[in-house]
Amino acid sequence: MKRSTHLAIALILSLGLIVGGCATTQKTDMTADDLVQEAKKNVCEVTVSEAKDILDGGEYLFIDCREPKEYKMGHVPGAINIPRGLLEFKIDKKVPDKNQKIVMYCKTGGRSCLSSCTLCRMGYKNVKSMAGGWMAWEKAGYPID
Repeated sequence: MKRSTHLAIALILSLGLIVGGCATTQKTDMTADDLVQEAKKNVCEVTVSEAKDILDGGEYLFIDCREPKEYKMGHVPGAINIPRGLLEFKIDKKVPDKNQKIVMYCKTGGRSCLSSCTLCRMGYKNVKSMAGGWMAWEKAGYPID
């Protein structure tokens, strides 16, 4: 074979290794529920009664990651609103201290689990997610702003 043919074959094989090396081994056909279940494995969840005790202790910041319209209809007293879709872009300005103790919540607990996982990946060290979310808080009859 000619030298140029050997060179072409070597180049093709090298490209194959590079492209193959970039392939992911993670599951890529996950549903939203699959993503939430995976996040729950890596997030500290607290019950709604534990969240109420935490709120009464005054050391944690509660972040409602529902949409602004949901937040305006009622929220945990003192909670701030950072919607799930904007969390990564707004958290640094609203909560610059990565050691701040945080409880995330949403309507039922899915978005808050995903949000809590995101915050942990961003370096926040004390993040919890309220299991059952706003619906569980409201059902328990706890205070509402």
